[in-house]
Amino acid sequence: MPRDRNAVKLRAVRHARLRKKVKGSEERPRLCVFRSLRHIYAQVIDDQAGKTLASASSQESSVRQASEGEAKIPEAAVVGKMVAERALARGISQVVFDRGGYKYHGRVKALAEATRESGLVF
Repeated sequence: MPRDRNAVKLRAVRHARLRKKVKGSEERPRLCVFRSLRHIYAQVIDDQAGKTLASASSQESSVRQASEGEAKIPEAAVVGKMVAERALARGISQVVFDRGGYKYHGRVKALAEATRESGLVF
């Protein structure tokens, strides 16, 4: 939990502002990122249907094995690669990126770049 409880509210405001512009559709779903202090999660979401099409997180055993002993940033890159592979397997090649109110820096940036390297376009 952040030291300042106001930080949680400020992130929620930034995310709401971002979500006004970023919408996922069937042709181009939304790649949503959530970052906690310990883990990182990514989902490919079709907002029109309200369904999650693909997901990956650092809590999965396959991610833990692939990033054994790594720091959080390389672990985020593994999550990005996995979510891209799962999306491509479902026939999704283009997404819109929802950084979730976080800065495009560190773990969020590593996840995004690994996703791009794996073949998703955004």
